[in-house]
Amino acid sequence: MSSATKPKVVLAYSGGLDTSVILKWLCEKGFDVIAFCADVGQHHEDFEAVKVKAVSCGALKCVVTDLRKDFVENYIFEAIKCNAVYEGKYLLGTSVARPCISKEMVRIAKEEGAQYVAHGATGKGNDQVRFEMCAQALDARMKIIAPWRDAEFIESFKGRKDLLAYCTKHSIPVDVKPKSNYSIDENLFHTSYESGMLEDANCTYEESMFKMSVSPKAAPEASTEIDIEFVKGIPVKLTNKTDGTVKTDPLELFMYANEIAGANAIGRIDIVENRFVGIKSRGVYETPGGTLLRDAHMDLEGICMDREVKRISEHMGNEFARLCYNGFWFAPEMDMVRNSITFSQRDVTGVVSLELYKGNIIARGRTSPYALYNPDLASMDIEGGGDDFDYNPSDAAGFIRINAVRLKTYAALRAQTKD
Repeated sequence: MSSATKPKVVLAYSGGLDTSVILKWLCEKGFDVIAFCADVGQHHEDFEAVKVKAVSCGALKCVVTDLRKDFVENYIFEAIKCNAVYEGKYLLGTSVARPCISKEMVRIAKEEGAQYVAHGATGKGNDQVRFEMCAQALDARMKIIAPWRDAEFIESFKGRKDLLAYCTKHSIPVDVKPKSNYSIDENLFHTSYESGMLEDANCTYEESMFKMSVSPKAAPEASTEIDIEFVKGIPVKLTNKTDGTVKTDPLELFMYANEIAGANAIGRIDIVENRFVGIKSRGVYETPGGTLLRDAHMDLEGICMDREVKRISEHMGNEFARLCYNGFWFAPEMDMVRNSITFSQRDVTGVVSLELYKGNIIARGRTSPYALYNPDLASMDIEGGGDDFDYNPSDAAGFIRINAVRLKTYAALRAQTKD
């Protein structure tokens, strides 16, 4: 089959063992393969080496796109803006990267005239859902190849031994470093560790595993004092008052937030979570900068967001987290949630002062030009609401009586039924 008649596929390529085998396997199946590698802030990645390896495995070419700025501004900051957290702990470090990567992969596929996109996600994880849901939402005609769900591929590659034998047969370079006892996913937002030894939910991880943060025991004895400024819910300035460093560029700001939070042992969690596919999985995550900015943002909302808007936006934030985790970034309901959150943030502007110390984020103060907090109204030393508010404490008696009506009614019913 000539190259002109071969079907084209864009493969999400990392340069690792699995995707290198998949690349060669797709070539053997008669595809022209364009490898795509997204730079979303992987630590110390040699993208030139990745390009060379992809071509050596049979790719027509390897496209590496620097998505770091886009990732921070249009994905990470969107998550920060709504305080997104999945199941109370997970800050969505992997989940929020997938739509960013998928969008660029589909763009390249259209540009190259490819009818297919392919990925190396397993058939048990969330990423297969995220990549494919995003791709199909962006281009309904796009076809998906998922080798780890392909019966022939699975039959050929039952484990790492089979993958390595295939590499030897086809002269595919293999990293000679010993394989870790866990898998790692890295980006600007976080580093995640799972599988291998961590599949035992009671197994204690090794301190040497971590890449972005130190343990509280190794953190400095002196604290770091900072100010973080937000405009409409988005961080726009980070000032280190301890050494005078100031960051305003979104990418630089976020990377610096990672640096100072990680140095102060902030942002580690170890959880068992519920995957969308119905399987529980154990994951260890470090999200230093994200943890810091989310804490600061929530603190600022306390001074300048209306109580009922806050209540509703908390629900919206939970929906955002659920939709993002499950792969529905480009769904209409996600558009509705994100637009609602943006409206809720119109007055979330101000500065939060924090102290970072041995894993702790300590609030030291906050100011906002749109503060709903009024010292006179809140003061226990001023009767009423001060000069600007007509507040009579005696009105609280009626307020309490009205709100207690349903409670007394319920209590009376329980007394009658003795239940």
